[in-house]
Amino acid sequence: MYAVIRAGGKQYRVAPGDVIRVESQGTGTNGKIEFSDVLAVSAEAGQIGVPKSGAQVTGEIVEQGREKKILVFHYKRKKQYKKLRGHRQNYTAVRIVEIAFDGQKFKAPELEKKQPKVKKAAPVETEELKTGRTPAAHKKAAAAKPAHKKAHKKVAPKKKK
Repeated sequence: MYAVIRAGGKQYRVAPGDVIRVESQGTGTNGKIEFSDVLAVSAEAGQIGVPKSGAQVTGEIVEQGREKKILVFHYKRKKQYKKLRGHRQNYTAVRIVEIAFDGQKFKAPELEKKQPKVKKAAPVETEELKTGRTPAAHKKAAAAKPAHKKAHKKVAPKKKK
């Protein structure tokens, strides 16, 4: 089961459950978009699409964003003419939910809701676990160390050749 639709000046072959990126669309009612410009519909997998009037394709908005940057470079040789422009096209990702024609409806399978991952609580680190000794022993060991004296390094003068 598939349909050929026109959206944003381009044609797309879609089936229930497909996710397509079309040019930026306005947010429909509650994130739903209806494509009424259906060019062809095929009910069977091997059948060639037949133009159908009154066919309806329904989708839900998955995300909206911007494509990767495209660099447009104009150049004319020997004329010292160079122009560089960048462009990022807006898009809307749409998941096709239903294709309906002639009283038949073909629906996409429902997506499973992803459960958020539960983070494990970090174990509480104690002074004993970090150093391997008890806090009291650590303080005694720190107090027993002598103070360091500054040592001056003697630098030998360089030999002349």
